[in-house]
This record gives sequence, C-alpha cells and structure tokens, in this order.
Amino acid sequence: MVMAIVVAALAILALVTQAGAWLTQRAHPPQGRMVEVAGARLHVVDLGPRDIATPPIVMLHGASSNLGAMRQPVGERLATSHRVILIDRPGHGWSTRTNPWDSTPAIQGRMIAEALAKLGVNRAILVVHSWAGALGARMALDYPQAVAGMVMLAPVAYPWPGGVGRYNRIIATPVIGPLLAYTITLPLGTFLIGPGVRGVFAPQLAPDGYVENTATSLLLRPREFLANARDLVTLKAAVAEQAPRYANIKAPITIISGDQTDKTVSTNIHSRPLAATASSAKLIVLPGVGHMVQNAAPDLVIAEIEAMIGAMARSTAAAAR
Repeated sequence: MVMAIVVAALAILALVTQAGAWLTQRAHPPQGRMVEVAGARLHVVDLGPRDIATPPIVMLHGASSNLGAMRQPVGERLATSHRVILIDRPGHGWSTRTNPWDSTPAIQGRMIAEALAKLGVNRAILVVHSWAGALGARMALDYPQAVAGMVMLAPVAYPWPGGVGRYNRIIATPVIGPLLAYTITLPLGTFLIGPGVRGVFAPQLAPDGYVENTATSLLLRPREFLANARDLVTLKAAVAEQAPRYANIKAPITIISGDQTDKTVSTNIHSRPLAATASSAKLIVLPGVGHMVQNAAPDLVIAEIEAMIGAMARSTAAAAR
C-alpha cells in the first residue's frame, strides 16, 4: 500500500514536471540560431554589426544560468557598436549535448571553438563569468590563435576548499539524480529559485524581474538541471588539471571581481592568484561588490572591454606602419 502511494506520488510529480517544463519553454523560446558541432547543438544569439574590423565579443555565462545572464545589461549595450555573440553553454538554455557528462571546460571549449569557426569567427574577445572563467582560460590555452583577449568577471580558476553543495552531488548521482530531476526538482525549485538568485546577487539586489527577463527558470527543466549539476561536480578536478598551465596564457586578460563580499566565488582563491600567474593579466577588485559583477558595475565592465578593443586597434595600426 505504501509503495503504491509512493509510486503514484512520483508519477504525479513527473507529470507536473513535464507540464512545467513545457510551459517554461513556451514562455522562453530560443532567441537565436542553432549551430551543430560534434557532440552538441549550440544556441547562439548573434547581435550587432558584422561589418566592423574589431574582433567579435563572445559572451559565456556561468553555472545555473544561460546566455540571458550575459545579454542584460552588458551584451545588448555592447551590441550597439560591436558584434556580440552570446552562447548557451552545452546543456544549458537551448543548447543540448549528446553525452550528458561532457561537462568539463576542455570539452565545452572544443565545442564552442567549433561553433565559432562555423560562424566565421577566427579570433574573438571572450567575456566570461563565474564557471565560464575556467572555460575561457581553457580556450586561451587550447586555442590561443582564436582568443584575442579575455575579460573575466568573478571567474572560477583554481580548486577551492570544500565541495559544490550536497544537492549537486546527489543530482549528479546515476539513477537517483535523474529520478529526483524528473519529479521534485521543478516543483520545489519554483519556490527556491527566487531566494537562490537573491543569494547570488548579495550584497547587491537582483534587478526587478531578473528571473523572468533572463529565462533563469529554464534551469529547472530536468535535462538542464542534470547538466548543471554535472558541470559543477566535475569542475574542481578540471581546474586542478589546467591551473598549472595558466602562465602560458598569452592573450591580454582583464579580471574584474568583487572583494570578499563575493561568497560564491572567492576573489582571493581565484582572481588574485590568476592575476599573479598570467603574465598579461590586469586585476580590478571592486569593494562591496558580490558575484554578479556585470550587473553591479556594467559601465566599468563595458569600459574595460572597450579599452581592450582600443588597445588591440592601436597595436594593429602600429604594426601596419
């Protein structure tokens, strides 16, 4: 009798999850085009003018989000005068990946590099946030000819003490994780996503309507929730493997992070050591600013991207003389 009740409850929750996922996708349809690469189908939003000489700006989001987190407010403002390419990382937003465990910066970097080549982008400036800091660093190591420069916002770069949350490890566990993802994650997550977003923004306030405007609720769909958990549980080992190579990064780097108020990604563990290791890195630490640097200081972020583009243009002009 008890087993029958449990099975019935799980069946009802599974139906609620499927209905919720369908409604969420209907509310937040894809905004760009799909690019097929080996092992993934990537959702790409390509904004701004194409007929400019400066490298395109490629913006890559962190964990628990999608390209909407980079589009507002920085991406759309940059697109008034630059080509801006926003990409849902493999498994996130409207991007898919064939192998759910293709979760490391090395694998995702290869997929994104292939997508950029298909878009005719041979060299780009990467703007990366949080989890994607490790991804940008890996792309600068593996595809140095494709990375003209990099602006890193509160990046993950090194191993850290502790883990990534027990619930992520549970969700990444075979059998148990998918069972939870396809039953309780969406109904429960609907109530928790607001407080979660507020925690990531702290001590700043999340913009009004942020969850809706950035389609953050797409995260609660089972396949994306599973992908996100797998990205997180494999990240620590991945950065431990690639961190010894950071001194080899030749592309200019600007790192912008909050001070100790960033409780999500410690500036002392990640940004400061990276700035000390990469020979061409510049570090800006913002007092009183938390993890969502692009929202807390959009004018500064845009100014630093423009400064990097300007420096590249002057260098190119000087070389041509």
